[in-house]
Amino acid sequence: MKVGIDARAAIWYRGTGIGTYTYQLIRSLYELKAPGLEYRYFWPGDEYKDLDIRNDSVFNSIEKSKDKFWEEVHIPARLCDENIDIYHVPQNGIGLPVSKQCPVVVTIHDLIPYVYPETVGRGYLKVFLAQMPEIVEKADKIITVSKCSKRDIERILNVPAEKIAITYEAPEPIYKPMDRSISKKLAAEKYGLHKDYILYIGGFSPRKNVKGLISAFKDILPDLKRDVQLALVGKQAREFNELLVLIDALGIEDKVIWTGFAEVEDLPYLYSGAEVFVYPSVYEGFGLPPLEAMACGTPTITTTTSSIPEVVGRSALLVNPFDASQLAEALYKVLTDENLRQGLSEKGLKRAGRFTWRKTAEGTLEIYRELAGIKSYQAKIC
Repeated sequence: MKVGIDARAAIWYRGTGIGTYTYQLIRSLYELKAPGLEYRYFWPGDEYKDLDIRNDSVFNSIEKSKDKFWEEVHIPARLCDENIDIYHVPQNGIGLPVSKQCPVVVTIHDLIPYVYPETVGRGYLKVFLAQMPEIVEKADKIITVSKCSKRDIERILNVPAEKIAITYEAPEPIYKPMDRSISKKLAAEKYGLHKDYILYIGGFSPRKNVKGLISAFKDILPDLKRDVQLALVGKQAREFNELLVLIDALGIEDKVIWTGFAEVEDLPYLYSGAEVFVYPSVYEGFGLPPLEAMACGTPTITTTTSSIPEVVGRSALLVNPFDASQLAEALYKVLTDENLRQGLSEKGLKRAGRFTWRKTAEGTLEIYRELAGIKSYQAKIC
């Protein structure tokens, strides 16, 4: 059986949930070396050489051209030429071939454009809403990353439950407890975090609720008996100015450090050096950052909504993201109770260890094998 995978997100969206998923999936599938399976990872140009999978026979490089050529010309031709039995599009099915040469798998990570459309860029919102009904219709199997997302796909897109499979995401192998003194030194020298710090890593869309975190941080400052910084890690986004206005209005500009983009290899050190990691998001399809923090042994506070409790279980403090007082109370407790911090650290490490990319790959492989019984479209179309 030959499986083709659209590999573009592995580099294009590296550092996002979809990018991490694609990168780790193609790497883990390749490392499984399942007998009877061959893979072709499709990629425009030769940027795939930046990946640490260096087997050119696995990658099928396609010349760069206008976007529509990918779906309308290049991929349909390659699927036929390579005799591909199953084709998998990991980035929400966006980029699915116009014509269908073989059974198709798509991974739909979440339905944020339907659930919180106001938090999504206009261009992506338009494409997602226009294409998703056809994507779910064409797909022979839909993979999603949580029970929460599965329920949304069933309810919003009216997809039968049996058409949807769940394979959980996982922390990448680099996320593990790092030496704390080395971590704090890197945080200070490279990111300006010279004091104990509360950490947030993630995007700055309104659904991430960073405003709620900033307000809760301000609320606990008068009661803390030590000097603590709030570290916001991530690229400046369109919400950047709104957050700066709030920080200035609260008079805490000297206590909030906006680090900007952090290299992926630095993130385990930033997690390990933090007093606590806070992820106050209102909605996630999966929510990797809390699991990454827990894999580093960092006490974690997150929320009771969407997929997050499903992922972190009872190994993090969970708060209502719409109640700023709950978040402030949880922050204060973790910062002032060493026993609580230690307990959360130990439970978090154990919980994070239950998720691995190998399990994700094995679950995906089962789906490919299930679809292998579907009669090929190739004799009819190619």
